[in-house]
Amino acid sequence: MDKKDVILIVEDDKSLREGLAMNLRMQGYEVLSAADGEDGMRAAFDAKPDLVILDIMLPGFSGLDILEELRKRRADVPVLILSARGATRDKIGGLNLGADDYITKPFDLPELIARVGAMLRRQRVRREAAPRLELGALVIEPAERSARAAGKRIVLSAKEFDLLFLLASSPGQVFTRDAILERVWGWSYEGTARTVDNFVANLRRKLKAAGCPSPRIDTVPRVGYRLSLRVSNSHSGR
Repeated sequence: MDKKDVILIVEDDKSLREGLAMNLRMQGYEVLSAADGEDGMRAAFDAKPDLVILDIMLPGFSGLDILEELRKRRADVPVLILSARGATRDKIGGLNLGADDYITKPFDLPELIARVGAMLRRQRVRREAAPRLELGALVIEPAERSARAAGKRIVLSAKEFDLLFLLASSPGQVFTRDAILERVWGWSYEGTARTVDNFVANLRRKLKAAGCPSPRIDTVPRVGYRLSLRVSNSHSGR
């Protein structure tokens, strides 16, 4: 069975939020919702939805605050702004911050549903077209969420794959433990640096067992980790 697309609605108007959620569920989507900016911010990162429908005027964080954080930290999720602010400058502001579409209230429901479907189709095409990553002996297939070394599949948990893909997407870049926690585990995860250390240790063990000498995950003392294509006998990867 195909996985349902997950849509997050961040809207403080209860009747609008619930009515829109009901109609989207009738279209076959899985729908999450939040009534204020704080819950919306948390859900946008923790639930990792496939699309976000975002009001601008919210209690707590504004919709633009959420959008700005999403674009800083998870640039690929489509965002549709649904707002009573219909002035041209408001639309331009939202689109310039990184919104993919902007609909003003009151709105036509069939049009909104059609735009949601179009955004999700474009996102699906982009993800399916994502090129494989080939780094030394390691091959990562983003669309399949799989990794192989010398043709041998490496069995990874979901979080292990997310961590490996994060490091492999920017080889040589140093990621702090806090950055890894936020990018892989989510905005409000209450883990510690030790969580990252444990997962890195697991990844190293699995890469070694698969006969993958390069790339290697290096420790940057007092900072974090990076993926390096350099084969070395140093102790930096321990």
